[in-house]
Amino acid sequence: MSLLEIIEGAGIVGCGGAGFPTHVKLGCQVEYLIINGAECEPLLRTDRYLMIHKAPQIIQAVEETAKQIGAEKIFIALKCTYKEEIASLTKAIQEKNSSVHLYEMKNFYPAGDEQIMVCDVTGRTVPPAGIPLDVGAVVSNIATMYAVFEAMQGKNFTHKYLTVTGEVAHPTVVYAPLGAGFEDCIQAAGGALLEDYMVIAGGPLMGKLFGKEEARAQVVSKTTSGIILLPKQAALVSGRETPLRSILNRAKSACIQCSNCTEMCPRYLTGHPLRPHKIMRKLAYNADVTELLEDFDIRQAQICSECGVCETFACPMGLHPRQVNVYVKQALAQAKIKYQKSQEEPVFARDEREYRRIPSKRIAARLGVVKYYDYQIDELKEIQPSHVEIPLRQHIGAPSEAVVKAGEKVVCGQLIGKKPQKALGANIHASIDGTVVSVGERVVIERRETK
Repeated sequence: MSLLEIIEGAGIVGCGGAGFPTHVKLGCQVEYLIINGAECEPLLRTDRYLMIHKAPQIIQAVEETAKQIGAEKIFIALKCTYKEEIASLTKAIQEKNSSVHLYEMKNFYPAGDEQIMVCDVTGRTVPPAGIPLDVGAVVSNIATMYAVFEAMQGKNFTHKYLTVTGEVAHPTVVYAPLGAGFEDCIQAAGGALLEDYMVIAGGPLMGKLFGKEEARAQVVSKTTSGIILLPKQAALVSGRETPLRSILNRAKSACIQCSNCTEMCPRYLTGHPLRPHKIMRKLAYNADVTELLEDFDIRQAQICSECGVCETFACPMGLHPRQVNVYVKQALAQAKIKYQKSQEEPVFARDEREYRRIPSKRIAARLGVVKYYDYQIDELKEIQPSHVEIPLRQHIGAPSEAVVKAGEKVVCGQLIGKKPQKALGANIHASIDGTVVSVGERVVIERRETK
C-alpha cells in the first residue's frame, strides 16, 4: 500500500487549517516540502509540544512524505525563539542523518500563514488566489505529520492534540478523542476561572467565537487547534461583536485613508494587489456593494486571508477592514463571481516587507490577551469522555457517509463514515470503544464500560 493510500484510509486532513484532505494535497510532485511549525496564532502551543516530545516520529514522517512527492528541498519552518523545539528536532535530524533542514523564522505574526511561509522559505510569491503548488511547494503542519506517522504504524486519525488556555486553572495540551465536548477539554485544564466567559475555537485572531452556552454544544474535530477562554469584556470579544451595520457606517464616516491597512497587509507585502484602504474608500462613496462588484479593487477582497493585521494593529481609527472584506467576499460569492487568476508575469514581494513584520507579542497586547502569552504549557492531559459526538463533516469537501447504524458496537479506529466515491472528502473513524446511539450529522457513541 502506498503512503497516499495509507493516509487516505486513515482519514487524515490538515490539522491546522480548513481541513483539506491530506491524500489529495500530497498527490503531486514538487520541489519544496515545507512543514509548518510556526504555529501562526499567539497562545497556541500544540505543535510546539509535538516538536519537543515527538521529534523522531515527525522527522520519519517528513522523510517519507518527501519521498512520496519527490521533494528535494525539505524544511521544517519554525520561529527562532523556539529554542527547545529547535534542539529536539536538531537532535532527531542528526540521529537519523536526515536531509530535513530547519528554517528559523522571526517571531512575527502571521509567520504561520502558509503563503507567508512559502515566500520566506523559497523567495517565491504564491500568486493571488493561488496555492503553494503554483510555485513548486507543498505546506503541511506538524500535527498533520505526526498523524501521518501514526497512520504508518496502522493507527487511524481518531484523536486530536489541542491547546486549552486563557482563563483556565491549568493551561495544558489536551489529547482528546474526536467528538469529545469542549466542556470535557476545559475540565481537563482545571476548569474555568470565571463564572461567565467566551470561548474561541482556534487562535485569538482567526478562531471562531462562542458564548459559554454555545460552547457547550461544540465538539473536538480534526481541525480544532485550541480552546481559549476569555472574559466577556476582552478587547477582541467586543471587536468581534460589533454589528455589521455599525462597522460599515464607521468605515464610511471615520476612515481617514491613511493606507496603513494596506501598507501593513501581509498579502499586499508579498506582492498581491489587495489594497484594503481602497475598498474602504469605495464603500464610503457607494452604500450598495452590489453596484461595485465589477470594480477591480473591490474584487481583491477575495484574496484577503482574514489575518486581522489591518484592524488589530494597523488602523489608527479602530476600524474593521477585515470584516469589511469579509462582507464584500460574501457579496461576491452570492453573485457567483470568482477571482480570476492573472496570466501575467510572476509577482514578487515588496522591498519593505522585511521591515513591516509585527511581533507576535504586540499583536497579543492589542488583542488584550498578553497576560496569557508567556504561559509555559508542556503538560499533556488525555481525556476519556463517557460519550462522543463525531461530525461527519470535519474537512473541506463532501461530508462522509455513515456506514454504521444505531445499536451497533464499534471499537476505536473502526470506520464509521466513508468518503463518498469520486468526491473530495475524508474517512471518519470511531474515537472510542462503545455503542452507536444515533446517526445524523453526528455519529453519537456511548463508551463501553470495561470490567
